[in-house]
Amino acid sequence: MMDWDWQYSGDILPDLLDGLRYTVIATLAGYVIALVLGLVWTLLRRSPSRVFNQAIRWITEFIRSTPLIPQLYFVFFVLPAWGITIGSLTAGIITLGVHYSTYTAEVYRAGIADVPKGQWEACTALNLPRSRVWLDVVLPQAIRRVIPTLGNYLIAMFKDSPMLLAINVAELLFSAYQVGAKSLQFLEPITMVGLLFVVVSVISSILVRRLERRYATN
Repeated sequence: MMDWDWQYSGDILPDLLDGLRYTVIATLAGYVIALVLGLVWTLLRRSPSRVFNQAIRWITEFIRSTPLIPQLYFVFFVLPAWGITIGSLTAGIITLGVHYSTYTAEVYRAGIADVPKGQWEACTALNLPRSRVWLDVVLPQAIRRVIPTLGNYLIAMFKDSPMLLAINVAELLFSAYQVGAKSLQFLEPITMVGLLFVVVSVISSILVRRLERRYATN
């Protein structure tokens, strides 16, 4: 039976926390990309051109239907063959952001569809410029309605971040494998990785719920 080594656990904790730092950076930066690009996809889908609309739909469907790891390999290993070389962390951030943007796009689309028809009619009656209709009327209401779902995708992205190990990003799981390989002791680092993920996920969930109660609408 394996015994827990508390001394070893204390020694490797700084390395794991450093890996956690990269995990959080990748998650937050990727989430910003997902939020912005997801809104762009949604607005492009509202194009009056049926051909353009369908092209955007198929692009987002393809990205959403493709596993994340092949996308990571494509960005980090295939693009350099075409003269586009990206660092591992940057590649991970971009891939996470683009991948999850196709999910946030659907969230935005649902939120916009949920804006009462009377709001659109009022904007038309007031002859508001299109920019004001979206920025002052539609988007504020739509985003408030989907805050809980957007928050859930932040947590989901955090839990998917260990996949960045595939392209050698020095995130939390990568750090655990490194310290474990040096000592041939994996019980402590892998267990601590699990605990750190649980702690951060629970804290994130609490913050999302508080944000929901403060800003979201039913």
